[in-house]
Amino acid sequence: MRFPPFDDEEPPLDYGDNVLDTEPLEAIQLELDEEEDAPILDWFYDSRPLLDTPHINGSSYKVWNLDLPQMSALYRFGRTLLSDFTDKNYHYLFEPKAFFTAKALNVAIPGGPRFEPLYRDADNFDDDWNEFNDINKVILRQQIRTEYKVAYPHLYNSRPRSVQIGSYHEPHNLYIRTEDPDLPAFYYDPIIHPISSRGVAPKNELVSHEATVFPPDFDDEEDEFTVPEGCEALLEDDEIETDRTADAISLWHAPFPYNQRSGRTVRAQDVPLVKDWYLEHCPPNQAVKVRVSYQKLVSCGVFSSVSRSLLTSLRS
Repeated sequence: MRFPPFDDEEPPLDYGDNVLDTEPLEAIQLELDEEEDAPILDWFYDSRPLLDTPHINGSSYKVWNLDLPQMSALYRFGRTLLSDFTDKNYHYLFEPKAFFTAKALNVAIPGGPRFEPLYRDADNFDDDWNEFNDINKVILRQQIRTEYKVAYPHLYNSRPRSVQIGSYHEPHNLYIRTEDPDLPAFYYDPIIHPISSRGVAPKNELVSHEATVFPPDFDDEEDEFTVPEGCEALLEDDEIETDRTADAISLWHAPFPYNQRSGRTVRAQDVPLVKDWYLEHCPPNQAVKVRVSYQKLVSCGVFSSVSRSLLTSLRS
């Protein structure tokens, strides 16, 4: 698939001329593996799955509950439509509250959309009271970055109105999603940089701890280090991982509804095919029309979320 799906330079396709008389293709059906997909092999393509099983309450399908192997198999199939970014700090200043604040302040976040101004009087409210006739006013000659205005609206703006304060920092997530099923649950990934001992070594230490334990005249071959008898490693008899440990860790960091084992069944589930990637930062070195398409889609997404919140408040 080529992105963006709709090119701004090409005319839109007419439904009656191009789509109405086209015969639909056969439904796409995955070839399930008998070993890897065994938990969902018997009911995945059924019209009424899991009927007469303890995983649902009955023919009404009001509630459901699945075990770990079933949820892991479903999550493996759905990962192609999910975002690759599990760290929430990636969306800092690129999330709904930041966009709402940018619209209220009439500024545009770099890489983000530009909205219609929320207040039309934001430009000329201070014409009679400026930096030249007020001696008590703080004068900043340096241009203030847009990110500062959105992150700290009450500090870097003269008249903040209808702004929303988002979270500054989320707990750092070091989870790395693996594609190789043969890897163990706990392994060293090269993209995680180890902490260097030079940064944590005390400055006033004359003799290091290693030099005390192993003096300069220590010979590895002659003076072999032996563990005393009766000394055993901690948790030596316990298994570090099982066959389901890696699946459980992946489901712990999975988005809704894969991070749950039970819940209420909905009649239809809307699957956004392109919402995840246009709510992320546009990839670098893209054409201008691609960046414009990203900004338009983000603008429409923010408008839809505002309209949905207004309808919810009106109904309540």
